Amino acid sequence: MSRAVDKVLIIGGGFSGMSAAIELRKRGISVDLVEIDEGWRSYGAGITLGGATFRAFATLGILDAFMERGSATDGLHLQLADGTQIATLPTPRVAGDDIPGSGGIMRPVLAGMLAEATRAAGADVLLGVTFETMTQDEDGVTVALSNGETRRFDLVVGADGLFSSVRKAQFPDAPEPTYTGQAVWRAVVERPTEIDTAIMWMGPRIKVGINPVSKTHAYVFVTEDRPEKRRLDESEYLPVLKRLLAPFSAPLLSRIREEVSEESSIVYRPLEGLLVPLPWHRGRVVLIGDAAHATTPHLASGACIGIEDAIVLAEELEGADTVEAGLRAFEQRRWERCRMVVQNSLRLGEIEIHNGDRQEHATIMRDSIMALAAPI
Repeated sequence: MSRAVDKVLIIGGGFSGMSAAIELRKRGISVDLVEIDEGWRSYGAGITLGGATFRAFATLGILDAFMERGSATDGLHLQLADGTQIATLPTPRVAGDDIPGSGGIMRPVLAGMLAEATRAAGADVLLGVTFETMTQDEDGVTVALSNGETRRFDLVVGADGLFSSVRKAQFPDAPEPTYTGQAVWRAVVERPTEIDTAIMWMGPRIKVGINPVSKTHAYVFVTEDRPEKRRLDESEYLPVLKRLLAPFSAPLLSRIREEVSEESSIVYRPLEGLLVPLPWHRGRVVLIGDAAHATTPHLASGACIGIEDAIVLAEELEGADTVEAGLRAFEQRRWERCRMVVQNSLRLGEIEIHNGDRQEHATIMRDSIMALAAPI
């Protein structure tokens, strides 16, 4: 029996795009992956991950590499600004009894692991290249690339992130990303010896956390209210971050505030959300990851659901009689889970902005973590 898909173009070499390349190649499907950044760089500090992400890593074949280079822990401690413990949220061991339920890693380290696996899988990776035009017909998609080549594919996967060019070109009626009224700060510090898992401190309209990302380092994240979306000059990063940490009297945070410096890889980003209504495909072009459903980091699951998209897409295309049937099955499996993550994350942000019910905040986090533990 012939396959519905033999050759795929993936536009975007981030976590979702690389994961799709790995999974499609496992099934013998030819993959071209184009990434506009000729250095294939991943920017940012650390990234927090949950058990569902580790389960996805096992499917991709990179879990062992993560365990060597990242940090895997159990539970999430919630504290007040002075360090008073108010709750510990469980993080289910979704990937197996011997794999902790949460953790973290440096973003560039994770990107490097996935890039190595993508090349090893046999994908044809073209760096510094994107698409210029794509023309669909009943049998495929003809794509003119920015390097002057024209190639023919059975399917095009738009994995090019929050400000997706594929979405803009092929889904002109899709919503635009919406600023949420919050911004996030991230910085890398030496791992405190007393840290055995992630901690979050809940202050008035500011939330601070720390999560180990290796045996030697951790990353600090700060979520703050900012009524207007505004970019900051990098010269402002360190003094503003120290100012945000100042009201927190927890001894560990006071020490970290003194340690943060210009060498801490400080990153600042306004938070935006996006949930594209179904369908996520138009003919033979489909969106995955942030291009379809960009979430704020409140549930630490943006990377997770994007990687899961890649896994499910490959699974459904493998068994489908037609491209249309495979894409519809993919969307039906993904919609509710992705909707839950995006909308629950936005609600958590609203509670923080309005200094709302902390019990509701904790309940949403707990319920979401348990929902993510369910099979995909």
